[in-house]
Amino acid sequence: MAQTRSGYDLAIIGSGSAAFAAAIAATNQGHRVVMVERGTTGGTCVNVGCVPSKALLAAADARHTAQAADRFPGIAATTEPVGFPDLICGKDALVGQLRREKYLDLAADYGWEIVHGSAAFIGDGDAPAVDVALGEGGSRRIEATHYLIATGSAAWAPPIDGLAEAGYLTSTTAMELDTLPASMIVVGGNAVGLEQAQLFARLGVAVTIVEALDRLAPFEEPEVSAAIIDVFRDEGITVHTGATVAAAHTRDGDKAVSVRTADGAHVELRAEQLLVATGRRPVTTGLGLDAVGVKTGTRGEVVVDDYLRTTNERVWAAGDVTGAAQFVYVAAAQGTLVADNALGGAQRTLDYTALPRVTFTSPAIAAVGMTDTQAVEAGLRCDCRTLPLSYVPRALANRDTRGLVKIVAEAGTGRLLGVHAVADGAGDLITAATYAITAGLTVDQLAHTWAPYLTMSEALKLAAQTFTADVAKLSCCAG
Repeated sequence: MAQTRSGYDLAIIGSGSAAFAAAIAATNQGHRVVMVERGTTGGTCVNVGCVPSKALLAAADARHTAQAADRFPGIAATTEPVGFPDLICGKDALVGQLRREKYLDLAADYGWEIVHGSAAFIGDGDAPAVDVALGEGGSRRIEATHYLIATGSAAWAPPIDGLAEAGYLTSTTAMELDTLPASMIVVGGNAVGLEQAQLFARLGVAVTIVEALDRLAPFEEPEVSAAIIDVFRDEGITVHTGATVAAAHTRDGDKAVSVRTADGAHVELRAEQLLVATGRRPVTTGLGLDAVGVKTGTRGEVVVDDYLRTTNERVWAAGDVTGAAQFVYVAAAQGTLVADNALGGAQRTLDYTALPRVTFTSPAIAAVGMTDTQAVEAGLRCDCRTLPLSYVPRALANRDTRGLVKIVAEAGTGRLLGVHAVADGAGDLITAATYAITAGLTVDQLAHTWAPYLTMSEALKLAAQTFTADVAKLSCCAG
């Protein structure tokens, strides 16, 4: 017989960033919280997403820096073999440390319980409850005033003939390899595919990218896509864009994919490993959402209103499971929002107008606000400028001028609508741009804002100056 525990103000399914943000906010408000997790505490970011991938990317970047050191006069390039098992062990140690410090220890400090088991809604729409299947056949019924679905997302692969039989890696399992492959095909040229492709290429793997759309980073500005494809090709990564994978199979111990290229030809690509990085889908299977009247969308996402309430007034959702932008900072903000709205009646919403994003390639891709196409579609007259990094003193000092900064402004008013960058430290640059858009600055104001000399963030000011001046005719640090 199932145990029943009631009296909770908020029962949370999931233990990632949205879940923890909600639990912290609710606990700080004096509410009683319980959390249910069927897998590893901490969710995607710390366990299989941001933390491990960026740790490995940093290691790969360090090796590449040594290999490219001869761009500086008097410095010799070095190429050393990769101790891949040690690299993976180091990544695992960091993940374990952060999981313990930022999740397990925090839960203990705040005093909420984490129940380990698979949760499913039971009851009906008016009286929802959660049944948790525990280990060894036991179960536990949890009743609460409000419920939060924060189950995140999981890697998704398209229906490619023979893919399951051939076997493939995802961004999660690729970071669990114990042997570095000699070669790899990466299917998908958006953020995750780009990061993983460059990561393995810089560790010495022969990498080929296959992207179905007509360019890498297909949802970024065309100038950004052109810059990053040049970077990848310069680093020896083979790129096929406008290419569709028709089938996958094994051949002589390798993975092989049949590809229809942009010019209509059919080619077979072969590699030791095949990594599919074609996106993620919300995790809602098995939650029993129909039982309590919670609707889902075409990709399985939980349908929510602007306050993150589902179609059941006592059930809320936050993070990737809602189909929102898949960023850990969005999930955290939404988790806090749910606690405020569900338990405090705040009726808050979030403004995503100046939501920044970063792809951690090297140089990095970062953007905030509108593209020029989006501005036109919104009925705005667009005035855009693109500044190559060859005009940025920091890039010249680094002897690496790969990249650009593009500003999208409203014609007439000069109001800043969007900023897009490919640059070393683009994520830091885009933070400044985020503040500028949030504050409603114009390009003229941005052009006359202080910017420290010999920083990459100075590129933002220089790009703004291109609206009224020829930066090629400015002296260093000209105001």
